[in-house]
Amino acid sequence: MKKKFALIGSAGYVAPKHMRAIKATGNELIAALDKSDSVGILDSYSYDISFFTEFERFDRHAEKLRRQRENEGIHFVSICSPNYLHDAHIRFALRIGADAICEKPLVLNPWNLDAIQALEEETGQKVFNILQLRVHPAILNLKKKIESQNSDSKHKIDLTYITSRGKWYFTSWKGDLSKSGGIATNIGIHFFDMLIWIFGRVIFQEVHFASARKMTGFIELENAEVRWFLSLDPGDLPEALKENKQSTYRSINVDGDEIEFSGGFTDLHTMVYEDILSGGGYGIEDARPSIELVSCIRNTAIAQGISSRSHPFANKFT
Repeated sequence: MKKKFALIGSAGYVAPKHMRAIKATGNELIAALDKSDSVGILDSYSYDISFFTEFERFDRHAEKLRRQRENEGIHFVSICSPNYLHDAHIRFALRIGADAICEKPLVLNPWNLDAIQALEEETGQKVFNILQLRVHPAILNLKKKIESQNSDSKHKIDLTYITSRGKWYFTSWKGDLSKSGGIATNIGIHFFDMLIWIFGRVIFQEVHFASARKMTGFIELENAEVRWFLSLDPGDLPEALKENKQSTYRSINVDGDEIEFSGGFTDLHTMVYEDILSGGGYGIEDARPSIELVSCIRNTAIAQGISSRSHPFANKFT
């Protein structure tokens, strides 16, 4: 039986990935919400999607469907709204009897997790987080390699993620720390989740530099020491990528071995949806460690000076 989906944030950057995933898994998008009406992309999937620009009318429509015959209601709500609205939209999904599939970060603060976990238990519905790096082939291979080793020493890791953004980013909600959580939360959380997933819990962390455009710091995990660098500044891209007009660079260096995974991101959301629909998926407790980490990063005083724990790029601006 086809599952019926609603989508919140249908005009956003990541929404098309969810639309493709819903279609690719043989399911049906029946309702969508966004305060912007620039959503002509919906016609690429169906001419019968009910669209709303006001949450109140969307809520009324969803409740009407819920009260109709069995299986006429919404089974899943896909949430692509701004980060600070995720917990409210998750609660909406659970209250209408649907499971929630939410973009990262699941919520901004660890205590928000407890509130939605209580509602999950009350309603019997489930909350799933899009942790797409956990299904990336290069990352799965890295996890298998690490698990097959019996090393007494901690792995040495440099994480570098540079994704170019223009002035619009800082005018939008993404440039507002209270709404996005800052770049460690908005663009870094799935990398931190991946590292914790592979190398174990966080023991210690410090921040070496923080601005609206870039951050760098150090994390000690159970089985690794991580120097990390995140940037929205195209000037930080390696020269070879600039020459090739590439705007994004993702790299993990583990014990001197480079794992470059700038490619392979096309179908990850579909793979996550397939996992959820087959009875798998990652939920609240899976998301908790990385949300706790970025909350700490957001509220940490800056450590002074360059040290062996500093990412190589830190020399440019600290």
